[in-house]
Amino acid sequence: MKMDRFFINLKRFDIPEKYGGICPTENPQEWIEDIIEKTVNFDFGKIDNIDLTYLLPEGLALPALSRLNELSSKKTSMINIGIQGVFREDTIKGGNFGAFTTNVPAAAVRNFGCTWVMNGHSEERKDKYDILISYDPAINTNKVLMEKASDAINSIINHENITALKRGLNVLYCIGETLEEKGKGSVEEQNKRVKTVLKNQIKTGLNGLEEVLHKNDIVIGYEPRWAIGPGRVPPGEEYIRFVSEYIKECTKELFDLEIDVVYGGGLKQDNAKMISGIKTINGGLIALTRFNEDFNFEPEGLKEIIEAYISK
Repeated sequence: MKMDRFFINLKRFDIPEKYGGICPTENPQEWIEDIIEKTVNFDFGKIDNIDLTYLLPEGLALPALSRLNELSSKKTSMINIGIQGVFREDTIKGGNFGAFTTNVPAAAVRNFGCTWVMNGHSEERKDKYDILISYDPAINTNKVLMEKASDAINSIINHENITALKRGLNVLYCIGETLEEKGKGSVEEQNKRVKTVLKNQIKTGLNGLEEVLHKNDIVIGYEPRWAIGPGRVPPGEEYIRFVSEYIKECTKELFDLEIDVVYGGGLKQDNAKMISGIKTINGGLIALTRFNEDFNFEPEGLKEIIEAYISK
């Protein structure tokens, strides 16, 4: 039976609003503990064929894990805690054990007790791209340099995937095309370019991982990067179906592997039922549950999204 996977990316909820973050309370630790408790009380952790993963900043991961471990395992078995990314290198016995200032080694994440990591998120890709642009601004206007920059970023994220999977972590690997990569022209021309971009990201990002791919859990999160942000129009059902079908075809062709695909363009209550009807989609990536007055995340809103998704 199809497993529905929901990843909740709680970005800067480790910072209270008074410091420019988004956490609605003064104490982010107490806030995440309350979020975990409410999530468990809504029985998300024992619904058949529902897998729920919170992707958190480091500062929130430990209190979230601690609170989760205090609650009944009968109600938490399908709730996971993950980190929003790992460094491309890891600690090695007899080798590098500490020179990772500002970076998060996979060994640390595993030692926390986390079971998931998200690599290649659109914001991470943009950050790496901006670094390359600061070195050579011509990348922004030269198609050949732009493609080389994308290849370099895919290669770096591949090393992140390697360190995570080899350390026994499960990986949500995010891929997706930008507006420039999608380009202009007919639908057929655009779709051809999108296929090329996605295949390169899959082929490079999962390169050299054939052995561990079959031992650990890996999910691909598709992010239509051209549609993410205020005022942008999200893709419709036909486009999401086209992309998710191609991703599954591609992973089967390249790695002989059936990989779950979740929609990473923002799973919300108003699109949940539509997305759940796409057979090649296995869930979604959620960031917020409230968008009207104050941007926020609430377990009550998460419950509404999941109920809308499974109402099919």
